Amino acid sequence: MDASQYHLLSLFSDGGFMMYPLVLCSLIALGVIIAKSWTLYVAHASTQAVLAEVEEAASEGRLADAAELAAARPGPAAAILVVGLRRIGAGEEGQKGLASAIRTTGTIELGFLERGLVILATVANVAPLMGFLGTVIGMIIAFASIEAAGDVDATLVAGGIKVALLTTATGLLIAIPVNIGYNFFVTRIDTLILDMERGAEKVLDLAYSVGQNRPLAAAGAGRSAPDGDSGADAVTS
Repeated sequence: MDASQYHLLSLFSDGGFMMYPLVLCSLIALGVIIAKSWTLYVAHASTQAVLAEVEEAASEGRLADAAELAAARPGPAAAILVVGLRRIGAGEEGQKGLASAIRTTGTIELGFLERGLVILATVANVAPLMGFLGTVIGMIIAFASIEAAGDVDATLVAGGIKVALLTTATGLLIAIPVNIGYNFFVTRIDTLILDMERGAEKVLDLAYSVGQNRPLAAAGAGRSAPDGDSGADAVTS
């Protein structure tokens, strides 16, 4: 049979039982890649918008509105902004506690971003090994057939080797794109980590601004009280 006459199903059946776990690995990896691509795209696409919206609302002193705007957006940078803005709005703008809350949120979001990467790494490493295992098993079966035939036939040997190598080729065909996808996602996650750092920097800047304004407001209130009292005394006298 000419190579051009082979179809996918015939190749699958020729590869033996090891083709089933290989196809299962490919389907799992494909599902993870699709889900991960969408998740990382949405997370990065909303970062620019949420930073601009939060900056505008916070500059007008509307910290609660800024927190709500950030909460309505997906992504790790928005999550950090929500935690920071709510703590600042509640009067918890101390740098140490705020930085600790941001760090904890960043760790949680990083774990969410890296979810599924272990599956891709496992498939990329295991698929070639499963392919090699299928090849070894196929070679054992081929040589057993030759031994049973009692006569060395070139067609029988070539056919057995061809069938055995199908699993190796399948394992490599699965592992190569999965490995490329894994490295791509790692690069995208690094970009999102930079987005988180920008969000943390924005929160700390807001905390510093609020911390500077509150003592000034308190001092202004303290100065106005004696003036009001003296005015009242003057009226009484």
